Amino acid sequence: MRTVEELLVNNRVWAATVTTQDPGFFQRLANQQTPSYLWIGCSDSRVPSTQLVGLPPGEMFVHRNVANIVAHTDFNCLAVLQYAVEVLHVQHIIVCGHYRCGGIHAALHGHHLGLIDNWLQHVQDVRRKHALRLAVCRDTATEEHLLCELNVIEQVVNVSQTTIVQQAWLRGQQLTVYGWIYDVEDGLLRDLQIRVSSLATLDVQYARAVALVS
Repeated sequence: MRTVEELLVNNRVWAATVTTQDPGFFQRLANQQTPSYLWIGCSDSRVPSTQLVGLPPGEMFVHRNVANIVAHTDFNCLAVLQYAVEVLHVQHIIVCGHYRCGGIHAALHGHHLGLIDNWLQHVQDVRRKHALRLAVCRDTATEEHLLCELNVIEQVVNVSQTTIVQQAWLRGQQLTVYGWIYDVEDGLLRDLQIRVSSLATLDVQYARAVALVS
């Protein structure tokens, strides 16, 4: 296990390397923040948002929580969303889940972990909504895999139904919400084929995505 002191040393090495490669990088970064993307992902340490897509600092605004949930009562998430849309004017919102998610696993199998059980009720809601679809899975691994995907799709809907995103669309702001999932076993992202760029397209996009998931 690395010590905290090692992390500080690593930071200095990283900063020196970046400065050598691009002497003006940090000065430019300090003077502006103009990302095109908002990433809403899971807090899991195996899913580093910007590294997955090869973006440097400053290119992606990020919000992460357990099981990549977008709850309409979560003012932390909503504050990030509003800042990204109304101040930074991002054009793309990516909701990204991942397979082998501990939160999804706990919700699916009814594990009791303490305070977080309340948060994971949002995943339980997704499970109940799609109970018939999940019930025909051949084994628990397949069921968990599917619930990870369905959870992402439902969170895309939740993002699209916020007043923040709907008002942006009414203003004519170019904004698209995507659903992706990451496989920790091979490092690859998968597009779940839901891309919502207006309230009018939400139902069609949702129905197609749910039909396509494995």
